[in-house]
Amino acid sequence: MSSTSENSKRIAKNTAMLYIRMLLIMAVTLYTSRVVLEVLGVEDFGIYNIVGGVVVLFSFINNAMATATQRFLNFELGRNDLKEVGRVFSMSMTAHISIALLVLLLAETIGLWFLLTQMNIPDGRMNAAVWCYQFSILTTCVQIIRVPYNACIIAYERMSFYAYISILEVILKLLIVFLLSIGGFDKLILYSILMFLVTVAVCYAYKIACNRNFNISRYSFFWDKTLYKKLMSFSGWSLFGSAANVGAQQGLNILLNIFCGVTVNAAMGIANQVSHAVYSFVSNFQVAFNPQIVKSYAAGDKAYFERLIFQASKFSFFLLFIISLPFLLKCDFVLSIWLKEVPEYAVPFTQLILIFLMIDAISAPLWISVQAMGNIRNYQILMSFLILLNLPLGYLVLYCGLKPESVLVIRVLVNLITYIARIGYLKRRIAFPVWQYMKEVLGISLLVAILSTPIPLFINKLYPSWQGFVITTIVSIFCVLTVTFFVGFTKAEKVYVQNIIRRKLNR
Repeated sequence: MSSTSENSKRIAKNTAMLYIRMLLIMAVTLYTSRVVLEVLGVEDFGIYNIVGGVVVLFSFINNAMATATQRFLNFELGRNDLKEVGRVFSMSMTAHISIALLVLLLAETIGLWFLLTQMNIPDGRMNAAVWCYQFSILTTCVQIIRVPYNACIIAYERMSFYAYISILEVILKLLIVFLLSIGGFDKLILYSILMFLVTVAVCYAYKIACNRNFNISRYSFFWDKTLYKKLMSFSGWSLFGSAANVGAQQGLNILLNIFCGVTVNAAMGIANQVSHAVYSFVSNFQVAFNPQIVKSYAAGDKAYFERLIFQASKFSFFLLFIISLPFLLKCDFVLSIWLKEVPEYAVPFTQLILIFLMIDAISAPLWISVQAMGNIRNYQILMSFLILLNLPLGYLVLYCGLKPESVLVIRVLVNLITYIARIGYLKRRIAFPVWQYMKEVLGISLLVAILSTPIPLFINKLYPSWQGFVITTIVSIFCVLTVTFFVGFTKAEKVYVQNIIRRKLNR
């Protein structure tokens, strides 16, 4: 395996390339979401989000297989077995094609029945909703087939490809906004068709990039019962976790639709757009870390493996907190500037989802470490049970007449319990140093959050409107960065950061 220094440089370089990709996508996503909401209207925007959510419910099968594909590619590369890497890619592609066909079957039977008979769709919009549903199915199937190519790029840590292909994606999404503004067709149907075409174009771009750069990504059909069993055994247990996560997110969205209607779904759609943009800061960082976590475990380097978990957990929280703090304080103002019409409940939904994501950010590396070990049956059973508690608890609070945001309060609390359970599982499985983790990761992260908040909170109460937003954002970022450096970093991490700054200044 490469030296620790080379791995650190690779992680830093990959993180930088992923941030370029993230900035492009985030800027376009926020702009296009605003225009799409304006063009479609709150009602059609809510329909698109809830109809697409029905399709996503069936994609949990793909999520499980995607996890298996990524894990086995990383693991075999860690063992430096290129022949087996190629076999894993081709077998996983065969599996994903099968999954796409299965999702198509389920969506056109159970899903279509649910849409036509159970969903709360406004009068006169069912025909448009059905067309939207059909193209959402096709979009999901293309995304499923694209997964092995994404996994290949991540496994080889060639994150620059993401930045290049994102330029294409950005251009196409901006073109969608233009066509929506001038088109004479039904806006909801047209938007669904255009999103499908963009997905096809991006998938083809990934295929071309992988085929030109990685010999292992050239698909050829073969059958190996043992390899298939290994992939499906891992993905079979991942299926529990994927079903639970999709059920918690989309199931709660459907509950909100049934109890509250499509207007609340529009608010949830806006909150999800914001959360995806904000969380991309962390997810890009974690994507750069994840292959090294799996490869270090495959190589038997336990000390480096644990150090990566500690660093990835702590830094993930810091990165998300830097972005989230000013947004939490000025959420109502940001949404009012971003959107001409802010759906009811969009502000509390967004704030609660950001809190949920901060817990998710610090706990994600723990899941990757379990994934690296391979035997995930007991873990998935435990996690799935906890995550699925969202559904009965969400139904209960809505049935009792509580406000819609109570559903997300439940989701935050369940995620906190799940995080604690992950730590306990690792303690039993690999003698994970829990108290060291609690002190160096959880304790330090909470301390950084507590010390960073009072001054921005005070400033937020003093200044309103644009002036308050700018001042609060600057003060928040300064406070979090300062406290993070002096309280959140170890001595070695401080020296590393100082050396980077010194090299940049010398240049």
